[in-house]
Amino acid sequence: MKRSILLLILCTAILSGCEKDDFCTKDPVTPKLVLRFYDANDRDQLKKTERLSIWAAGKDTIPTYRSVALDSVAIPLNTTTIETVYHLKINDFDGNLASNETATLTIQYTPEEEFVSRSCGFRIIFNNVRFSSDTSWIQDFTPAPLTTIDHQNTAHVQIFH
Repeated sequence: MKRSILLLILCTAILSGCEKDDFCTKDPVTPKLVLRFYDANDRDQLKKTERLSIWAAGKDTIPTYRSVALDSVAIPLNTTTIETVYHLKINDFDGNLASNETATLTIQYTPEEEFVSRSCGFRIIFNNVRFSSDTSWIQDFTPAPLTTIDHQNTAHVQIFH
């Protein structure tokens, strides 16, 4: 009986020694860039992209998204540089190779480390974010300058096509 009580006290002491800060509950810590696709003719109307493929420049053999129809997407930004370049390719609904359209989206930013907690460590937030694109199938995007990306709860960029 004494052994059971001693074991119970020991387990209680060990478990109560954990602090809230010992567990990282933020998921994800570093935010992704959230793109939302809209109809260029009706700027309030969401418009799915047909057969969308997205890949980072220099990594063209491993698409982030491949042949999907989406009205929004979250893509990671490179935390060790001041610029990330993505290629976005769409096809016609029937998937004809002749109708491939590829746009290059360049995102420039200033990465900043921000301390979250002992368990989560640091995260990267992106300041002074600027976008540019060739004029392929992306007709416009807003906002062109963005102050900060520090969450991924809402869309950061509206792409009109």
